[in-house]
Amino acid sequence: MLSRKSISRFGVALALVLSLPACKPAGVHFFAEGQPAALSEWSVLKVRDGRLSLNEGVVPYDLNTPLFTDYAHKLRTIWMPQGKSARYDAQGAFDFPVGTIISKTFYYPLPWGTAWDGKSVARTSPADSVLEGETLDLSKIRLVETRLLVRREGGWVALPYVWNDAQTEAVLTRTGAMEDLELVGADGAREAFTYVVPDQNQCGSCHMPENRSRALQPIGPKARHLNRDFDYAGGAENQLVRLARAGYLSGAPADPAQAPRNADWLDDAHASLDARARAYLDINCGHCHSPTGAAITSGMWLDAHTRDRLHNGFCKQPVAAGKGTGDRLYDILPGDADGSVLVFRMESDDPGMMMPELGRSVTHREGVALIRAWIDAQQGKCDL
Repeated sequence: MLSRKSISRFGVALALVLSLPACKPAGVHFFAEGQPAALSEWSVLKVRDGRLSLNEGVVPYDLNTPLFTDYAHKLRTIWMPQGKSARYDAQGAFDFPVGTIISKTFYYPLPWGTAWDGKSVARTSPADSVLEGETLDLSKIRLVETRLLVRREGGWVALPYVWNDAQTEAVLTRTGAMEDLELVGADGAREAFTYVVPDQNQCGSCHMPENRSRALQPIGPKARHLNRDFDYAGGAENQLVRLARAGYLSGAPADPAQAPRNADWLDDAHASLDARARAYLDINCGHCHSPTGAAITSGMWLDAHTRDRLHNGFCKQPVAAGKGTGDRLYDILPGDADGSVLVFRMESDDPGMMMPELGRSVTHREGVALIRAWIDAQQGKCDL
């Protein structure tokens, strides 16, 4: 993997070339083939006057419960060619047309009242949005990477771009990258970690929900994740309604109450502990741990649709042994989070044991606390 410094040197030079007006199309540019070297060539996002903003026709979205990535915040967007729309699906990912560009920009707010010092970022909940009218103030955040999922004739293609030190351009980095950062909590506590940008092949490890076909698919843009309000520049609106109104979604129920909805794992006062825990496991684990996913052989399925308790891990003996289980006997031991493999692997930051295997370097304390509380509340006994 490349270091952020080497990427930055190339990125600054590239940004100078691409800043020429003749090189930048006015609207979003879909590339039917090839792998553009700079994010700006797509013209999905714009850096101007110290802010990161969206190009015309680019629609932001968020998830009821997001996937955890080392406390990074994420700006998610969808763009489609004029006259094309995605076909609604009540359970799986929407059927997006050729030409769709989905982007996800990973960034961190800076510690309150400070400028970028080369390492310090704020450890805050991504639910505490710092978006201002669908834009980001670059003096208050640190951009790390932007990942594109591009729908071409042959299927989806994943392209990872890493932002340079000047925060003016993101450069295609197929081999991945690493950046040493330090999380700073509200209480001043500091935690050093290495943020890892996955390489192009690793993107597929999460985005292949069908293990047999090995075809990439989006994870987040599903009805149950999108069925919520978003604070758009023009005001709050349900995301399914907004996508339909923008011409980007067809076949969705006119009333969002008729569409499935996952709970907000962190702040949903009307949702049960079970609903919040299952929502967390669904988005963080369910794309692999499902009847069709890469972790199918584990026999532990954590997607939203699997309700069989044995397949959910209750009283199920793990496929792994020894170190990989922490010497726990069951994936989930009802009433005993400490005795459950699931919690052991969620708490671990050892690359050989932790779950998820990719996408994090630190433990998600709040997520672990939720799953602990959920397991401790379960009833039943396991018989060897």
